[in-house]
Amino acid sequence: MLQTRTLIDGPVSVVEYRCDAGPQQPSYWEAHTGWSVSFVQRGTFSCHCRGRVHELVPGSVLLGRPGDEYRCTHEHHHGGDECLAVHLAAQLVDELAPRGWQSGAAAPCAELMVSAERMRAAACGDSDVALDEAALSFAARYATLAHDGAPLPAAARAQDRRRAVESALWIDAHADQPIDLHTLARRCGLSAYHFLRVFAAALGVTPHQYLVRSRLRHAARRLVEGDQPITEVALDCGFADLSNFVRSFRRAAGTSPRGFRRAAQADRKIFQERLAAPT
Repeated sequence: MLQTRTLIDGPVSVVEYRCDAGPQQPSYWEAHTGWSVSFVQRGTFSCHCRGRVHELVPGSVLLGRPGDEYRCTHEHHHGGDECLAVHLAAQLVDELAPRGWQSGAAAPCAELMVSAERMRAAACGDSDVALDEAALSFAARYATLAHDGAPLPAAARAQDRRRAVESALWIDAHADQPIDLHTLARRCGLSAYHFLRVFAAALGVTPHQYLVRSRLRHAARRLVEGDQPITEVALDCGFADLSNFVRSFRRAAGTSPRGFRRAAQADRKIFQERLAAPT
């Protein structure tokens, strides 16, 4: 069953989608009514669109173009999925990406994962940044990166897509642990070479790329939500050392972990102090 909650409405709208549909429930063709960029926060589902099947896992981005038909199915049911969708007015899309984008999906991307965590924090009230600003920044980040990416490939067989999705969910749940290609391949009963090809064909990234990006997403959430020392955040999220974490995070966020935390928490602290002050 699909549940929706509109968080803000306007030229930039943000809608939270939660779905607990399983493999046995029917799916229907629908049409996108506007432009959208949606971030998968939890779970997995498949999107059939423009002759392709896109497998979406935590960190993937679902794209909508007005008039395009799509159908979502849940062959790999894991307790439901959650998305945070940004719907944009046409005039905004003209500014961000004059030619827009095709409906489909984009592979998990470190820059988008970190940007999405800013948006999620704003949606949850964990930041005093305005949600419309955070959402527009996320969509703009996608538009900037779009020329370097592509929709998820659809060449993989159904069985291989299932293996890739199962592996991605396992990686995301165990991202704080040491994980290597051979361990993942053995879990699927495949050779390392064949597993690498299957995973990349289904999800658009290699297993190691997805692992690092999951670690960055988990780290960004911890930086926003708590005061844990940055070194502990790095080690708890699976990074071997602080310098590697700082380099990776700076590439993804455009700022250091400390700068990211400061920007996310400074305004909230001021806001809380104002609320606590006597009137």
